[in-house]
Amino acid sequence: MEAKMTSILIVIGVTGWIALIVSLYLYKKIIREKVQSLHMRNKEYLDPKVVVIGGGTGQSVFLRGLKHFTQNITAIVTVADDGGGSGILREDLGMLPPGDIRNCLLALANIEPTMDEVMKYRFTEGALKGQSFGNLFLAAMNGLYGNFEIAVYKMSQIFAITGRVLPVTLEDIKLIAQLKNGNKVIGESIIPKEVKSQKSCIDKVYLNPMDVKPLDEVINSIDNADIIIMGPGSLYTSIMPNLLVEGVVEAIKKSNAPKVYISNIMTQPGETDGHNVLDHVEAIIRHTKENVLDYVIANNEILPDAIFEIYQKDGAKQVLLDKSQKETLKSMGVKTIEENLIEIKSNYIRHDAKYISNIIINLALSHKNDSSK
Repeated sequence: MEAKMTSILIVIGVTGWIALIVSLYLYKKIIREKVQSLHMRNKEYLDPKVVVIGGGTGQSVFLRGLKHFTQNITAIVTVADDGGGSGILREDLGMLPPGDIRNCLLALANIEPTMDEVMKYRFTEGALKGQSFGNLFLAAMNGLYGNFEIAVYKMSQIFAITGRVLPVTLEDIKLIAQLKNGNKVIGESIIPKEVKSQKSCIDKVYLNPMDVKPLDEVINSIDNADIIIMGPGSLYTSIMPNLLVEGVVEAIKKSNAPKVYISNIMTQPGETDGHNVLDHVEAIIRHTKENVLDYVIANNEILPDAIFEIYQKDGAKQVLLDKSQKETLKSMGVKTIEENLIEIKSNYIRHDAKYISNIIINLALSHKNDSSK
């Protein structure tokens, strides 16, 4: 009997110690999470508010780097895409193209690597061949809620993204390019092909319909921004469609935040053939009716011959600044920042997102400090 009581007491004692240890662990965890939550709220309050306007691969690559520097990111994304899997879903389901939105959501997501890979997975067989699972996921959310803006918001919650992703408009739009030979090309996805085929460069682009309204949150985010970024990305098919939406340029002009254009590293065949940095800037000014830029960030590193030859085969050349361009930009009130911005992975050139993000955050903070004096 005594031995049994001793055993019971030992069990009770061990259980008590386990309960105490678990309680202490949970208490510490709650305190730690409260501290982390407070830290995140404080960080969000202090972090500069960065608005990134664009689309395509360039925007999502930049966002992956930017999220390490600030919690306050708003990605404003074009919905003019009508090619590939996005174009098929747009036509079949009557929804806005999900591709660029999906890429930005994944760039800002805080999810396990496996889930990231699942979202990027493309089907290789059957009726879904070529479709991205992430596109289908967003299409399902759109069908469930019957509203693309809500679908993007809900997906943002599921992926616990840093910042926000906003389609520039919820209206169905077509991008139209007028070429210098006078012909018009309808549809974002075929513009580069037609430029090459007709051997005539782009004179201007516009939207159909032309009186497209932006989301209210798009204008609000621009109004409250500490810095506004255009690019990196395809000049005419990723950046311009956002600037052509009614009220966007006006909001940018009205803002006191620095306005920055991140120039592409290479020309894009069928879109910006022969363009230098100044040509890119002048194209933006042509479409916005007046200069909306304070800074241009451009790469000044010369590519290794082996890498350059790969891109040259497709007709791409480096986009570089020279003395004459810098003097012209200075006379226009545009400051230039030249840095080594290239990151090369598997013979593929892209912007060094973290390096550029550091430049952007320093610009935003120095402007905020100057403004507060």
